[in-house]
Amino acid sequence: CFTKSTVRGTIKEKPGFNPGEDAAALRKAIEGIGTTEKTLIDILTQRSNAQRQLVCKAYQDATGRTLCDDLEGDTRGDLEGILVALITPPAKFDCQEFIGAIKGAGTTESVLIELFASRSNHQIKAIQWEPKLFGYQHSSSIFPTVQILYEAGEKKWGTDESKFIDILCHRSVPQLRQTLVEYKSLSGKTLQESIEREMSGRLEDILVAIVKCVKSVPAYLAERLYKSMKGAGTTESTLTRIIVGRSEVDLQDIKAEYKKLFGTSLYSDIESETSGDFRQTLLKICGEDGK
Repeated sequence: CFTKSTVRGTIKEKPGFNPGEDAAALRKAIEGIGTTEKTLIDILTQRSNAQRQLVCKAYQDATGRTLCDDLEGDTRGDLEGILVALITPPAKFDCQEFIGAIKGAGTTESVLIELFASRSNHQIKAIQWEPKLFGYQHSSSIFPTVQILYEAGEKKWGTDESKFIDILCHRSVPQLRQTLVEYKSLSGKTLQESIEREMSGRLEDILVAIVKCVKSVPAYLAERLYKSMKGAGTTESTLTRIIVGRSEVDLQDIKAEYKKLFGTSLYSDIESETSGDFRQTLLKICGEDGK
């Protein structure tokens, strides 16, 4: 992602991990009289994704069934969705989100924008997606880039959108960060302000999202989480995608940005805006502030 490589997730590898013991506990929770959701939640939220893959293998070796199939057969709704997400390898999970956004009842553009803007070129390649959107190019000077953006937007009668698209989608993150600084110095406006003034619709949305992610992926995703809970009805799929998808990447930073931007903790908003076992799963992954 656009953040530093230092891992700032909330989920770490469990010391003394034993995949066979976990698989046996999960099997008992599923095959007993009534599924024991607490056991499923406790185990799957307190292991790294790599450890969960080993648990899945041990489970299938012991039962002849996949853990995914059993979770889908014994849980329902949002709880099923988040538990299945937890046992899915990250690249496959992203791929499924892309496909779901495209193949659903109408393309969910906001999901595609979020995924493209907040994933690195490496991550896009990992899910076999078109890598050109995040290709990295290098030049000796950032000023020609700034001049082109200015002349394509603020200085031009009618905006040359292709110039914005080419630069925002084909420059390295350090270059783009310098571009933001130089652009404001040249034009007197931020690049985001110019995009919002000169463009509209989904093109505006995706370019603004890229600019926001250049500045801070955690802040952008914190905003997405806030809107998913404070809009007209909670968007559980967004909560699942971001909380699970960033749980081993930068969820600690997202929590900090959330508090800074909205004056409340992500944990407390999840607690008040969701319910049941789905809420408990989210809270276990998120963790309280300072933990």
